[in-house]
Amino acid sequence: MNKSNLSPSVAKIGLILTGGGARAAYQVGALRAIAAMLPESRRSPFSIICGTSAGAINAAALAASTGNFQRGVRHLVSMWSNLHVNQVYRSDFMGVLLNGIRLLFTLLFHRNNAVSLLNSAPLVKLLERILPFHNIQKNIQNGTLHGLSITAWSYSSEKSVTFYQSINTIIPWDRARRTGIPVHIDVKHLIASSAIPLIFPAEKIDSNYFCDGSMHQFAPISPALHLGAERVMIITTQNRTAIQPDSKIKNYPPLARVIGHFMSSALLDSLDNDLERLQSINQAISLASKESLQCNAPLRPIQSMVISPSEDIGKIAERHTQTLPRFMRLLYGAIGAIGYADSTLVSYLLFEQSFCQDLINLGYQDAMSRKNEILQFIETKDRNAEIVSMHKE
Repeated sequence: MNKSNLSPSVAKIGLILTGGGARAAYQVGALRAIAAMLPESRRSPFSIICGTSAGAINAAALAASTGNFQRGVRHLVSMWSNLHVNQVYRSDFMGVLLNGIRLLFTLLFHRNNAVSLLNSAPLVKLLERILPFHNIQKNIQNGTLHGLSITAWSYSSEKSVTFYQSINTIIPWDRARRTGIPVHIDVKHLIASSAIPLIFPAEKIDSNYFCDGSMHQFAPISPALHLGAERVMIITTQNRTAIQPDSKIKNYPPLARVIGHFMSSALLDSLDNDLERLQSINQAISLASKESLQCNAPLRPIQSMVISPSEDIGKIAERHTQTLPRFMRLLYGAIGAIGYADSTLVSYLLFEQSFCQDLINLGYQDAMSRKNEILQFIETKDRNAEIVSMHKE
């Protein structure tokens, strides 16, 4: 891999796209706003792109078009705006029935078959058709991309594994519960990263099985820093403000609510904890002497910015559940994902046009409302240690 041609005077900005299933359409809206703020046909302002779960799909698409940021974003907007459930997982009666029989057979007879509620084979075909993975290496060689990372969880090693493709100076890392492995990113890495446990089947890479990278991802910012980011923009699909508990719910929560809130907590808690660590490290660096910093070259201040939904996406999903195929509505209703006071789980699986378009519009509005902050974060070329807390309180 060739060295990056990026100018050393320009800070390397890392873009971190977290998980969230269908919620990742929100990220596309925020990116659409950022693209609208910049000159037409400009190269991507993000030379380091990191994705997890559904965010991995958006990350790979952007990495394949870093030479023209607007064109890459338009491609994503088109994909998400025209998406249907049957392009992501089998939603027809026969497909769900066969998958259910296989699941039941596996559980009853302890077979080592894939255990999942849904069959994600359509997503594999979609990604193979629309993503030009060969462009990723081309963009690394022409200097518009410094590195791309995709994170998944390994059942074998019980580690968060970051697959990365980058310039040849990036050294693989091995830390407690997380490791980085250089590869050429392709569709199997995206499928592995987005394989939500029990919902989608685990993906086998080499001799190991992997699931959704959001699971046990204790340091979601870490891959961007390992790839050399000097500031990081994070677009999360979780509302980071405190949500008031629903006092109307008196009975035991349905299965869908338990799974949905587990997923939301896994995504949000790890991000907030990592941001707190980043802030603590920056504060420590600001108090350290110049001499001590020169002796500890790896230590450097990192600016951060978080863009998050201003509305509860679960509430938005409630307005769109009727767009699901009839059989899927029945299935989700049976496990408590529809018809109760919470649509958190279904919001991860509602890959339908109207819902995705609403999320794109929300992401666009949220980012546009902070245009000056975003432009200042992207365009500033100094390396000030000040932490920029950009998320709404």
